[in-house]
Amino acid sequence: MNSPPPLYYIRHGETDWNRDSRLQGQRDIPMNANGRAQARACGEILRDLIARDHATGLDFVSSPLGRARETMEILRTTLGVEPHSYRVDERLTEVSFGDWEGLTLDELRQHSPGAVAARERDKWGFAPPGAESYEVMSRRVRDWYDTLQRDTVAVAHGGVLRGLIVQVGIHSAEEAPFLDIGQGIVYAIHPGSMSRYG
Repeated sequence: MNSPPPLYYIRHGETDWNRDSRLQGQRDIPMNANGRAQARACGEILRDLIARDHATGLDFVSSPLGRARETMEILRTTLGVEPHSYRVDERLTEVSFGDWEGLTLDELRQHSPGAVAARERDKWGFAPPGAESYEVMSRRVRDWYDTLQRDTVAVAHGGVLRGLIVQVGIHSAEEAPFLDIGQGIVYAIHPGSMSRYG
């Protein structure tokens, strides 16, 4: 079986909800000015990585959420290529936090302390009301990853990357939900390893 091709993965730039530590999930919250600057920085980092790796014929794919698509369009503009020539894949949509979207963990601890405690005990398997777990989300992300045919640039979300790195054996299900997935960073994923550039 052939090895998967290299993947350059970018988390979307910052939104006001990220700044305020609100659970964002699948709510379509726009990027802020800092997020746009992070997207430009990712384009510059990616340009250097593409040159270093002699990567050609790249596939570009984004989550359908607006903050990911805007990040993709800014970084493609920074690369000097047509900003809208990329694919969208629903499987890259962020993990859903259901009824918890828009709330902070501090707010949740006030009105749902038992549920927050349950989540802390099993962050991988827990699903808030009306939501999905990291475990469930990771399977749709793995389905997407298994379709990659060539070197790929993907723009999506922190939760999506956590799900992917468990599915491909880079981190455990116990570790991954607690990892800091930064903005303004390009993650280079190869079979069995992940490098961070930023």
